[in-house]
Amino acid sequence: VKQAQLDLDARGVAYGDVRLGAMIEIPAAALSLKLFLKHFDYLSIGTNDLIQYTLAIDRADESVAHLYDPLHPAVLRLVADTIAEGAAQGKSVSVCGEMAGDVNLTRLLLGMGLRSFSMHPSQVLLVKQQILRADTEKLKAWAQQVLASEDPASLLN
Repeated sequence: VKQAQLDLDARGVAYGDVRLGAMIEIPAAALSLKLFLKHFDYLSIGTNDLIQYTLAIDRADESVAHLYDPLHPAVLRLVADTIAEGAAQGKSVSVCGEMAGDVNLTRLLLGMGLRSFSMHPSQVLLVKQQILRADTEKLKAWAQQVLASEDPASLLN
């Protein structure tokens, strides 16, 4: 980024404030946040890839696609910990991918502290309705119960 800024400066090209973000799409990135988060302004959790690489399941492979599970405890822990670490360091965190647009997961993500969702436009209204009805304080305790559960899906309604 610095090199690009120097090149633009040398050519006299104006540019605005450059914010640098990171995609969290693999478990190693989620688990290593404390090592590199200071270098970024914001994070986006790419849930489709994070789920695939956490569970070692190719969602395009029909023989194992049924094992692709956004509610797997390991996936939920990585998402929750990434949101929490971002908040602890004053960084904005968004979630993109199917989890962000899944209206059944909106309350859980809100309870984890998420406030920025990136989804397919067809899901915006449904997710927005869930957000507007949510009591985030109550959802925090419930999200902790879901995270501690061996069967998180059983706690979603």
